[in-house]
Amino acid sequence: MTSKIDGLSPPPARVVDTAASPSVARAGTDRSKPVVAAPATDSVRLTGEATSLQAAVESKLGQAAPLDMAKVNAVRDALADGSYQINPQEIANRLVALERQMRG
Repeated sequence: MTSKIDGLSPPPARVVDTAASPSVARAGTDRSKPVVAAPATDSVRLTGEATSLQAAVESKLGQAAPLDMAKVNAVRDALADGSYQINPQEIANRLVALERQMRG
């Protein structure tokens, strides 16, 4: 037994004319030439405040972080002579504090 349902037929198939479309290469055509890209149409213009902020950030990123060379040398010497002590409890405490700080 069959039932006819009206109004639910699929839309007719769309026919594409590939001869009129330059972006579609037909079979057997020369494909040795590179495809030309479309020119860019997007653009961005920064405000004066944004430009100043960008310059400040680039300036800071270009600077080296301050180092306490006395502390660096003391740690280097302690590592070299084997007297450097690792405190696992202090490491754990600082990790927990950092986690709390990141959670807010």
